Amino acid sequence: MKIGKVILTGIVCAILLSTLIASVNYNESLTEEKIRIAFFPNIGHAVPIIGMEKGFFENKIGDEIKIETKVFDSGPQVIESLFANSIDIAYVGPIPAINGHLKSQNNNIKIIAGAASGGASFIIHPNSEINTASDLQGKKIAAPQIGNTQDVSLRTYMSENGLKPAEKGGTVIVYNIPNPDIYTLFVKGEIDGAWVAEPWATILETELKGKRLFHEKELWPNNEFASVLLIANTDFVKKNPSLAINFLNSHHETVMWINENPTETRIVFNNFITSHLGKSMSDDVIDIALSNLMITSDPVPNSIYSFAEKADTLGYLGRNGHDLSDIFYHFDTNSLEREETE
Repeated sequence: MKIGKVILTGIVCAILLSTLIASVNYNESLTEEKIRIAFFPNIGHAVPIIGMEKGFFENKIGDEIKIETKVFDSGPQVIESLFANSIDIAYVGPIPAINGHLKSQNNNIKIIAGAASGGASFIIHPNSEINTASDLQGKKIAAPQIGNTQDVSLRTYMSENGLKPAEKGGTVIVYNIPNPDIYTLFVKGEIDGAWVAEPWATILETELKGKRLFHEKELWPNNEFASVLLIANTDFVKKNPSLAINFLNSHHETVMWINENPTETRIVFNNFITSHLGKSMSDDVIDIALSNLMITSDPVPNSIYSFAEKADTLGYLGRNGHDLSDIFYHFDTNSLEREETE
């Protein structure tokens, strides 16, 4: 994990948010007495997992607010739950965040912070003779879920190298299947490679002797791209500004703690995975996977716009374009100050 920039960003954000909190009347009557948080059970979602397990969220939000967590397996499920008003905030990848924003009523699903950068790789099966993009001709490559972030990256990489998937008249067969199924096909030698996020990339590499052809971050400016974002239903945020700010403070505090305590992060994360999935991961897998991620509150905005361009080119965003001018939520400090005087 890259520490310097992350800690500096976290400190600045924490100071700004603390200033906002100072302007809020803590005796205000909250619209909600609970906050519902969604995330995935993987290392890229270390912030919500550690934040809950270490009590950072609870400490900042207070005993009077109930925290409900919901663990999901895919971004589209999360977005549907936001639409159904069954969750308030969520940790998801860039493509679900973009789709959620574009499809939500009045664009009321917005990004409020980053959570992780990087952490995806192209892993090649040890028996597949793939060394360059041109070697993908006639190969079988997997990515989780059609239209998800890794799928967009894989198909964009193929297009930029003059390759087409079989369904578009090309020779590359793309399987869109869940990560556990990718693992199974990798074991059987029925796929030649996979574009996957951590910890699956490291699992395929260390347990199944896969070859990491490259880290996806190598394809991005400054080796940075948003891989996990914190998004919210802004109707909830507007009705509960101090609660949202308190949560953001706990988010930033957790980011800083993770970067300062990688060993304990691994222990806490593995305990969560063991209790949630019934089995643990090896220390090496978690340590390597964490080292391939940057845990950060920075949403890397330019990468969000780039992902939208890529998804639109692939036809994943519909016919109405992709206006993202309002995708980032900005807290209204003036309204908070007015609350204090009312």
